[in-house]
Amino acid sequence: MKEELTKKDLAACVDCACFNIRKAARVITQNFDEIMQPSGLRATQFTILVMIASSDAATMSELADKLVMDRTTLTRNLRPLQEQGLIRDVPGADRRTRSIDLTSKGRRVLLKALPLWKKAQARMTRNLGEQRFAGLLGELRSVERLSASPQ
Repeated sequence: MKEELTKKDLAACVDCACFNIRKAARVITQNFDEIMQPSGLRATQFTILVMIASSDAATMSELADKLVMDRTTLTRNLRPLQEQGLIRDVPGADRRTRSIDLTSKGRRVLLKALPLWKKAQARMTRNLGEQRFAGLLGELRSVERLSASPQ
């Protein structure tokens, strides 16, 4: 095995899919966070609230699946939303499950954030152009399907 790393050895890493997608995601998140700041929500929190609001009392497992997030990370992300009184636990279908639902305060905050999200989304569409934006979404959905593919 080779003992030293050279710049030539690392050159291909610049094209790393993971690095470039995460870098782009940070740029997009920063733009959404900036525009959505008056709502008091970060873009990541907005997404979680949307998933909760669009589900009928989603269980933790269902919510984690929809967000493509492990349950531990989801729990960590839900804690501030619960502390702010935006979400609440509700008893699940059986004693082993719990569901998450929006509170009335959570609905009001989401309603306030929605026009700001639309503004951020419109900025992305405008900056990329509608055709490129639609193509990007299609490509991202293709990447998402990789998680369901056998290794």
